Amino acid sequence: MPEAIAPVFRRAVLALSGGLVDAMIVRLACELGRPGHAALIAVHVVELNWTQPLDADVAERSEEAQRVLDAAEGVAELLHYKIESVLVQARDVGAAIVDETAARDADMLIMGLPYRTRFGGDFAIGRAVPYALKNAACAVWVVREPIGEESK
Repeated sequence: MPEAIAPVFRRAVLALSGGLVDAMIVRLACELGRPGHAALIAVHVVELNWTQPLDADVAERSEEAQRVLDAAEGVAELLHYKIESVLVQARDVGAAIVDETAARDADMLIMGLPYRTRFGGDFAIGRAVPYALKNAACAVWVVREPIGEESK
């Protein structure tokens, strides 16, 4: 009789950016979380600049953020999986995601990475992914979106 395979994770935070890779992250997490009935927490961070108070009312950005979370819930629903959605306002996206992961006692953080290039053609990874890779206490998976036609 084959041995049971241990679940990949029991609780995962899905860091959503509002990009194309969000749906990929949600599908991946639902499929890999299903065998162990893992809890999935979709987190979207609205980044505030230093001139704004952390409790600032950023209504239009919050509406966009809610659309990001609603889209993630829709993908999960199509896969018959329930996810929790969390909207966070913070000064730094990477730190907020790592803090949310720790607060939720998650054993996995799944982040998306859009395929972007800087002026000159160098691949741009941003600040949030390196911060999470360096500081998250749990495992971190980074899912890079495919290279678009315009990037080739």
